[in-house]
Amino acid sequence: MDDRSARGIAAAISRMITAGTLPQGARLPTVRDVARSLGVSPTTVSEAWRSLTRAGVLQTRGRSGTFVAAPAVPRQRWRYSQMGAVGPVSRDLSTGVPDHDLLPDLTDALKRIGDGRLTTSYLDAPVLPALEELLRSRWPCEVESLTVVDGAMDALDRIIGAVVRFGDHVIVENPAFPPLLDLLQTVGATVIGVPLDGAGMMPDRLHACLADHPAAAVFLQPRAHNPTGVSMTPARAAQLAEILDGFPGVLVVEDDHAGDIASAPPVSLGTPRTVHVAGFSKSHGPDLRLAAVGGPARVIAAVADRRLLGPGWSSRLLQAVLLDLLTDPAAVAQVSAAREAYASRRRELLAALRERGVTATGDDGINLWMAVDDQQMAMVSLAAHGIAVAPGAPFCVTPLPADHVRVTAGLVAAGFDTLADVLAGAALLTSRGSGPRTRPHPRGWR
Repeated sequence: MDDRSARGIAAAISRMITAGTLPQGARLPTVRDVARSLGVSPTTVSEAWRSLTRAGVLQTRGRSGTFVAAPAVPRQRWRYSQMGAVGPVSRDLSTGVPDHDLLPDLTDALKRIGDGRLTTSYLDAPVLPALEELLRSRWPCEVESLTVVDGAMDALDRIIGAVVRFGDHVIVENPAFPPLLDLLQTVGATVIGVPLDGAGMMPDRLHACLADHPAAAVFLQPRAHNPTGVSMTPARAAQLAEILDGFPGVLVVEDDHAGDIASAPPVSLGTPRTVHVAGFSKSHGPDLRLAAVGGPARVIAAVADRRLLGPGWSSRLLQAVLLDLLTDPAAVAQVSAAREAYASRRRELLAALRERGVTATGDDGINLWMAVDDQQMAMVSLAAHGIAVAPGAPFCVTPLPADHVRVTAGLVAAGFDTLADVLAGAALLTSRGSGPRTRPHPRGWR
């Protein structure tokens, strides 16, 4: 090696990995051994290791040592890639997206924001002051710091990047949103699922997990849980907050993705270590690409500072549109009407399914979580009718006692009985011949 600086050592290791001399999973010698071999200080080697770890080339596993990181996971292995429709369908209820016809009209908002000269410097505050003031007034708890990012998943990605390290234990709900599980997989977290009941994450099971596995973070969906539709009650939030008070090193991350279309009121654990994500894609439009993140200043600063090296900030034009939609009486009325429409659609389809002996839940949001005798058979049966739903398996950290599929009921505006006939036929496919039956709620979440 000609260059024995930290940068030169890091470059040499990177070339060895590219050439295959150091294969994936290879354990590197200790810092002291490398330093002795190269005739440099251990500090220099440690700096090289840190730079490669930050770049994702190496993974440090505590006392186990430092290893060559695995390459990017192929797309077909992501849970998220398993959720969509396969092949042509006439009715895609797998998407989990809002009904376009129920989104507020942006025409007047775009006109009212004027010529769009909202940025005078690249170092302007990342959030429009008027929008930040409004968001703080809507926030379900006191918050130290707040910023805006490009949607709820962008928020989760950036929070995970700031607070979760390889090998950290992270607690999530079981079932959970597949892209969250994918994000945690990419950083090498050890994910533990805690079951739900009708009020949210089960307190006794959370306490047991925290006692057994010191965790870096707990991820929750406080309202319109995707996929089950459970909304956390204020009483349950207080119980969970009390438990977490006994584990001061754990960060709480709340993904309130449903926002203003959720029927339940906003709720938060409200602890000093709570990061709350407020999404606006479901309520005001996916193309706004906006979510607000509020929480401890150290976490929000880490998210905002890292963004300065990339996109810098979320479009202030879109922020201005969101501010207008949140304050314009007509737009507020449109969102309120959408919330009522989604609730009505859920009730109609749930009632029709229950009449046919199918167990399904969907207390809030736009989805139903439907129990089926066999996931694959149910999806094949529905595909034969031109209907796509999302399989339940990608949502599960560990298998549930029964198979499920997720149905985006928010996209169903009419024909509930006809659809329920098809869904029931698929759900009870292996029970045909025994007559309709009522399936008990699966243990562990309802």
